[in-house]
Order: sequence, then structure tokens, then C-alpha cells
Amino acid sequence: MRTFTIHTLIYPVFVFFLTACDSFLTLSPDDALPAGSAIVDASTAQAAMYGAYSALQSYYKSDYVTLGVMPADNVSYNGTLSQYLQLDQNAIPTDNVVTVDAYKALYKAINSANSILASIDDIEDPLLTTELRNEITGTAYFVRALAYFDLARGWGGVQIQLQPTLDLSVISGIKRSTLTATYDQVLDDLKKAEGYLADDAATRNKVQQSTVYALRARLHLYREEWEEAEEYATKVITNSKYSLVKPYSTFFTSPFLSEESVFELTYDTNNRNTYWNLWYPSSYGGQYTLKPSDTIIEKLNDPAAGGTRKALIEGSGNSVYGVLYNTISSGTDPSYVIRIAELYLIRAEARVKKTSPDLSGALADLNAVRTRAEVPLLQSNSRSEIILAIEEERSIEFAFEPHRWFDLVRTGRVGEVLGVTNRNFWLFPFPQSDVLSDPDLNQNPGY
Repeated sequence: MRTFTIHTLIYPVFVFFLTACDSFLTLSPDDALPAGSAIVDASTAQAAMYGAYSALQSYYKSDYVTLGVMPADNVSYNGTLSQYLQLDQNAIPTDNVVTVDAYKALYKAINSANSILASIDDIEDPLLTTELRNEITGTAYFVRALAYFDLARGWGGVQIQLQPTLDLSVISGIKRSTLTATYDQVLDDLKKAEGYLADDAATRNKVQQSTVYALRARLHLYREEWEEAEEYATKVITNSKYSLVKPYSTFFTSPFLSEESVFELTYDTNNRNTYWNLWYPSSYGGQYTLKPSDTIIEKLNDPAAGGTRKALIEGSGNSVYGVLYNTISSGTDPSYVIRIAELYLIRAEARVKKTSPDLSGALADLNAVRTRAEVPLLQSNSRSEIILAIEEERSIEFAFEPHRWFDLVRTGRVGEVLGVTNRNFWLFPFPQSDVLSDPDLNQNPGY
């Protein structure tokens, strides 16, 4: 594991300006803090927490989202950059720029969280109130949980590092954990985060208790723990602050932070999200590297499948492009980490797959999402038909969000749907430079 900064911990200091209803967040970079005194009082502890949010922003504004869509069937390669062609063809070398950068950014987020957790209990500062200390601690546990979850579903079991990396001795001797053990760590961190965090009636772009519940629901879904997935999805769905917004495009048009969002990451003109550039044609100043596939275009244009989700695409003929990320002039598109629509579809899948299936409940959740999209309700008494319908609904609902590839991997359907029958290539490769420099990091098979 050689992806951390060894001599200095850098914490970009961000100032959070919250409106009276705490509905949005503006960030402006300030300075760096040396490792020896990085987290010593309330001010530097808050700066470290904002640095952890920044670390999430770093990997969610491009690379990780691309990994969730490009290897699957909703997005096609349309540019000149080989790293995207490799993802599109499911022929990913160990030095692929997108996978390498995402992997490193994930561990930077983990290191940010580790640094907070290693220091927060030792701070004696009257300005560090119990409420603030709990918020910082709970946020750190959540950030670490999310980063390890995202590593696990992309790379499998990984090296679990729970201490901040200040020198090489800290990371020596850490073997790769199994996928089960990695997910165990995620669950442990989420349980701890839950105990520190409260819920805020308006906030959608910072970690809170309902954010933890939502990620737990997703984790249990991936672990095929259907009862728990249903339980935690229900905790979020029954929270009155969240709802499916209409029309569908409401959640991805300014000013963002709609009731759809359970957790999104905010950007501003000083801290831009430039992901739109890969989606838009050159006439708008974009590279047009990522293009909606013919398959998803057909589905989105079908009133019986896409409905109002047709708003995700614009253009015609061979020049159709995705507009989920669309703030061309300002670069203020959020990163959509968790939406309430996902919780409905998590609960639908859990209900239909649990030992005693609840088909009517599953259909109710599935049809809630379909109703919002203004497509016909599904009526079925077939468990297998409902399962496939939920898979299809997730594909369309989250067409350009990082779900489709990971959904096909977790359900074992990559071979059937995409024709990639070699399971070795259902996981991403670890950066070859890390494998060569760290004897404790063994490469995924097939690479």
C-alpha cells in the first residue's frame, strides 16, 4: 500500500457557509497544515473534517463514477483517450489511469478519516463541544466506511489500514483482507458513525444519521442480507425529509439539494466539478468522451421504459449526449452519492429476494419509482420477473450514476448481460506500481 503521502499530512482548509436552512455548502481552499500539529484544537479538527469531505469530492467527481458506468452497457467510448477505451472494452491494464487515480484517491480519503480518528479523543479545547466532536468523529467513521465500501465493490478484499500513515513502518505487514472482512470493517465503521450522528431537517450535503442508514442498506444489499437491507432502507424511506421529486430532472438541475438527495457532495466555482466536460460535445466545449450507448438511448426514449427520464439525454442522431452533469459555465454539479430512489429499489430487491418473499411490497416500491418517471406500473406475480424488472429499473433510473457495473457484478450477471465471462475481469486491477513496491499486496487474478 504505497498510495499515501508519507512525510506530510495535507488538510485543505475549507470554510463552510450554510444558509439559514442549512441547505447548501460553499467551500474555499485556504492553507495546509503540517503533520506534527495538524489536528490539535477545534479549528484544526473542523479543517480536517472538511478535508475528508474534499477527499470524497476528489474521487466522486469523475474517476469513480466512470468506473461505475463505463465497463457496463449504458455508456460507450467516444473519444481519443485510451484509458476510457480500455474500460469500455473491459480490457483494463494495471496502469489504467482511471483505476489507478481512483484507487489512490480512495486511500487518501481513508487516510483523512484515520487522521481524525487518531487525534480527536486527545483534543482538549472548550470550543470543541460534545456536539461538534461527535459530528467530526461520526463523519470520519462514515467517510472511511464509504471509501472501503467503494474499494471492496471495485477491487474485492483490500488492505485495511486503520491508522494514519506518517511513515513506511505503519503500513508494513498489512495483508489483503477478504471481501467479507472488508465489508465487516465497513459495517463496524457505520455502526460507530450511527452512534455519533444526529439528523438535520434540511441538510443533504453533510453526513448525518440517515446517511449512515442509507449506506447500511446498500451494504446489506451487496452482502445479500435481505432482512437488514429492507430494515435500513425503510428507516430512510420513512424519514419525511426525503421524497421522490417530480419531474425527474428536478434533482439534477440547479439549485440542487432537492428532497431526492440523501447525500450529495457540493461543488462551487472555486472547487469545480468538471465532469460535464467528458459528456458534452465540442460545440459546448466538451470532449464528448463518454457517450450514452444506443441501448440506453432507446430505453430512455421509450415512454414505457424511460418516461420523464428522457431528460437525461439531449441531441439527436449520432450526436446524443448525457446531461446529468450540466453546469457548463460554473462546474457546480453535485456528485450524487445516494438518492432516495435507490432506497426504494434496494427495499424492492430485498423484499423479493428474502426467504419469504414479499412480492406485493416489492412491486409497491418498484412502482413508486416508475410512477415518478411516469411509466406504466408493473403488475406481476412472478418472482423472477420482478427481480429482472428491478435490475432494469436500476439501470435506467441511475443510467449515468455509478451503479450499473457494480450491480451486474454483485448479482453475477456480467457474463450474461455483457458477455464478459471471465470472472477475473469483474474486479479492477491494483496499480502495478503498488504491487511491485509492496510484497503484502497481491494482484487480482488475471492481471
